[in-house]
Amino acid sequence: MDKDNLTVVLHSKGDLRLEQRPIPEPGPNEVLLQMHSVGICGSDVHYWQNGRIGDFVVKQPMVLGHEASGRVVKVGSAVTHLKAGDRVAVEPGVPREVDEFFKSGHYNLSPSIFFCATPPDDGNLCRYYKHSANFCYKLPDNVTYEEGALIEPLSVGIHACRRAGVTLGSSVFVCGAGPIGLVSLLVAKAMGASQVIISDLSSDRLAKAKEMGADFLLHVKKEDEPKEMAKKVEGMLGCMPQISIECSGVQSSIQTAIYATRSGGVVVLVGLGAEMTTIPLLNAAVREVDIRGVFRYCNTWPVAISMLASKKVDVKPLVTHRFSLEQAVEAFETTRQGLGVKMCICGRTAALGTLW
Repeated sequence: MDKDNLTVVLHSKGDLRLEQRPIPEPGPNEVLLQMHSVGICGSDVHYWQNGRIGDFVVKQPMVLGHEASGRVVKVGSAVTHLKAGDRVAVEPGVPREVDEFFKSGHYNLSPSIFFCATPPDDGNLCRYYKHSANFCYKLPDNVTYEEGALIEPLSVGIHACRRAGVTLGSSVFVCGAGPIGLVSLLVAKAMGASQVIISDLSSDRLAKAKEMGADFLLHVKKEDEPKEMAKKVEGMLGCMPQISIECSGVQSSIQTAIYATRSGGVVVLVGLGAEMTTIPLLNAAVREVDIRGVFRYCNTWPVAISMLASKKVDVKPLVTHRFSLEQAVEAFETTRQGLGVKMCICGRTAALGTLW
């Protein structure tokens, strides 16, 4: 093993650096991974540009990255289900204690959970990274490293569709055709949705949504009124959707989702926007439209791997740009500019063999 552990570190708002860090030693229940593919998430860019997300504030240098896959190079003394050479996808959220949320199967809601690249916890955008072995999942031979890294955003879509109750024959409205909107589209179709309409400001992203299976596309302008957009949704679908999955966090889009959803339906809020948002709550209440929140995911990696291995879901079109670890700052800037859909940072070809 070499001594190169090049790492992407956010020191403070706007201060992103590449620096060498020591290669960590795994504990008894951990594995050391040679990282292969790491996707850049909007939250990574948000921390870089703003130094915080809500109550999570960058107060000390923090390694970024939480959409990841890699190869096991060393296992802890108590690890029995993984061995050196195994290819794995990394679930970034690891419970620190067996609390009420862990016991009920909702460990994502545990207030003490470790989560990669959420202050003060370091992420995995580096050459070598150690992680809890129980939250590293072996990849089948027909699932690539890059697909393994994309299990993280795919898991958001799985959790959102589960919370929404998507099933055979569901009609679904997805607000926002960014990476999370696109994976929500993929999962909704895989779970049996008969019709999915997706909206966005960007024609390019809507074209990508069409490529990935959207039945109807709704191009939105900033000045559009939510009630009018809701009528367009109904007109295109031929009915009001049973489920709306809001992935932008924009106030007008949340309003549109509520107005558009049929009485007795469900609106799931995935996108994170302003802390205080004005919504037509009375409209939702008198029509019994359920509004449900989503916070990350839980218990999704096994089903995501099955979806990918069975080819029921294809996440490969999400990746539009690829960069080496040395090009990480360029990758972040490309993401900040809103170019493409998903940026993926990969390790060195010589060290890791085939990249994709």
